[in-house]
Amino acid sequence: MRTGTIAEQAITENAWGISSSFDIYHCNPETIRNADKIRQFVRELCDLIEMKRFQDTVVVNFGEDERVAGFSMIQLIETSLISAHFANLTNTTYLDVFSCKPYDPKAVETFSTGYFGGAHCITHVNLRL
Repeated sequence: MRTGTIAEQAITENAWGISSSFDIYHCNPETIRNADKIRQFVRELCDLIEMKRFQDTVVVNFGEDERVAGFSMIQLIETSLISAHFANLTNTTYLDVFSCKPYDPKAVETFSTGYFGGAHCITHVNLRL
């Protein structure tokens, strides 16, 4: 049985990294449909979890099918990648954080759910060994 934080476990188990997905439901539509707010989110999240951004955040609005239409975001970080898709139809944020530098997924969940005004979040965390 594992004990301690996931970041501690990653270090103890010599994991390659931590991979987390955050499905944030009932987000504020004004926030998830605003490229500047998405870029600001990335800056604040990287500061929070102490990740160094590599180059600019890419934010693109696309999707011919109404089910998947919305912004997608990619941010390279020196230790891997942060990405997200923002589904307009359901006002849902699908956020992924993968890093070989340990971080606290609970902090990401709390910050991201608050930033996007989500009602609740389902989080999955995996150590990449």
